[in-house]
Amino acid sequence: MSTASPVPADAEQDLERILTSFDSNYVWNYGSVKEGLRDLYEKAKREQWNAATELDWTISVDPESNIVPPSFNPLSDFGPAQKLNDKEQKRLLHAQIANQLSQFLHGEQGALVVASQLVGSVPWMDAKYYASSQTMDEARHVEVFARYVNEKLEWEWPINDSLKELLDACIKDARWDFKFLGMQIIIEGLAMAAFGSLWRTAEEPLLKDLLKYVMKDESRHVAFGVLALRDYYQDMSPAELKDREDFIIYSCELMRNRLAGGEIARAMGWNEEETVKAVLSSEAGQLFRSMLFMRIVPNLKKLGLITPRVRESFTNLGIIQFEDFDTDQQDRDLGLA
Repeated sequence: MSTASPVPADAEQDLERILTSFDSNYVWNYGSVKEGLRDLYEKAKREQWNAATELDWTISVDPESNIVPPSFNPLSDFGPAQKLNDKEQKRLLHAQIANQLSQFLHGEQGALVVASQLVGSVPWMDAKYYASSQTMDEARHVEVFARYVNEKLEWEWPINDSLKELLDACIKDARWDFKFLGMQIIIEGLAMAAFGSLWRTAEEPLLKDLLKYVMKDESRHVAFGVLALRDYYQDMSPAELKDREDFIIYSCELMRNRLAGGEIARAMGWNEEETVKAVLSSEAGQLFRSMLFMRIVPNLKKLGLITPRVRESFTNLGIIQFEDFDTDQQDRDLGLA
């Protein structure tokens, strides 16, 4: 009898196993119990797309070109960056875009795992329908970002520690609403803001097309979270609500500081503390990091989760000003609605 591992030995190093435990639910009511979810599922079916045929992968991409204009570089005024020669400047730009898109890639794999968990754990059939369609969406997103990062940029970066920490928290938590809060509201909300920012500034046509397709899916995913959690927290006990407040504050503080330049500093041989300080103090860095939350804060408000504790935290983080931001209008502005 063979004792060979089902996973090739050379692939074992690429695997990381984590223990998960959560309740899975059969649902014997096949009707619609959450208003809006069936319509969202129908929209998801209409908007499925094939990444292999609907994106022009024949487009040539120079990974050291100005995929994003240098004027948006948070390190443009950083002393060590200004001392780089032309070749080193191109390597810096290459490193920055490759790192950013690598984090998108890793985040999408986390979303794929969470979406697959939601299929089993959500307590309504309409939500199972939609979560199954989102699982397909996330697989497609992993496919396109992996292909772009590895074929076009030729430089895949490891996952950022803070992003990995939050993904693990969502995947491991047994409570289905925490998976929605962490993934659909916070991580997907961050992703939508980051994708929109990059789509507006990027000058490379394949990347712009890729992001537009992905954003159409992601806008539905965030809407799924809002619809599924609507009214869920109204009658929750103070102790249970405090758990959600703690998770929201922890998640947003973690994500506020996750893309601060530490990985770039190590790649360029710079002092990490000085590089992070330069990113955090730059106008481009401050704008990007605050704008990441323009979808999260209003959606949490729709769910009744901007409690006094959360409001205090968001005020300290400098993101409470987004509480009345019109996310629907932004989707229309981006051509997603």
